[in-house]
Amino acid sequence: MSKTTAHSVVAPTPTARRVSGAIVILYALITMIPLAWIVMTSFKTPPGSIAYPPKVLFEPSLEGYCNLFTTRSRQTPEYLESLPAPEPGCDAIVRSRNMVIAGPSNVIPRFTNSIIIAFGSTFLAVFLGTITAYAFSRFKVPFADDILFFILSTRFMPPIAVAIPIFLMYRAIGLSDTHLGMILLYTAVNVSLAVWLLKGFIDEIPREYEEAAMIDGYSRLHAFVKVVLPQAATGIAATAIFCLIFAWNEYAFAVLLTSGTAQTMPPFIPFIIGEGGQDWPAVAAATTLFLIPIFVFTILLRKHLLRGITFGAVRK
Repeated sequence: MSKTTAHSVVAPTPTARRVSGAIVILYALITMIPLAWIVMTSFKTPPGSIAYPPKVLFEPSLEGYCNLFTTRSRQTPEYLESLPAPEPGCDAIVRSRNMVIAGPSNVIPRFTNSIIIAFGSTFLAVFLGTITAYAFSRFKVPFADDILFFILSTRFMPPIAVAIPIFLMYRAIGLSDTHLGMILLYTAVNVSLAVWLLKGFIDEIPREYEEAAMIDGYSRLHAFVKVVLPQAATGIAATAIFCLIFAWNEYAFAVLLTSGTAQTMPPFIPFIIGEGGQDWPAVAAATTLFLIPIFVFTILLRKHLLRGITFGAVRK
């Protein structure tokens, strides 16, 4: 006669919970130090940003943001005296450096390019990855394992290995320095990740749900939209975040294939030059603004990520 031994789960002690919580908080604080330093630098003056020892306590200044959004030209004291009194804000800050605002900078067009290309490619990659993953999960595809491995193998190569062929191809067909060209390229790179991530989520959704829906009169497409997609919401959200992070931060292809019309923020930020060298407050200001969209996007999808297996994926 066999006995079944029940193994009880031992709850962590209050001390263990406090220690674990302290370690997590400490790790979070350490990882936030570089971001906090970037934000602080964006509110420093150019001399204050390169001061040694570094200043932690300082008088905040918007000079970095003014320099980021404007182009300036140095003028003679006589010319500056002939001008009317500067308006409060960037005009006064720039005038205090014996310069005048010559016009807007290119940061807004570059930022807009990043949004169009990153979100456009993310939408396409997730859309194509979802329907492809569904096909591999629900239908018998010939040589499915080989095809899936081939799809994944596109992520094996470093970007520099295919950068020159893509550059020559894009130049020949007229896609160089275009939004469409960058969206298609990032989609091609991200779709392999999307397929593999989403196939795992869709595999865990019971087929019986779709079969029951089709018995009730739903078509295959309606069952996919009404049953599968809501259950795979967690996987779709996680995949979208990973795809957006790649497209948002990608540098190698952007610096090689774009120069003006479709140039994104990553190749633009390092070349923000001030008088006498790098304008570090303006660089920090651009980096701070560059972090905001992906941070907001992640926060908006947070509820789907936190649902976990309860709402996002159903286990048999």
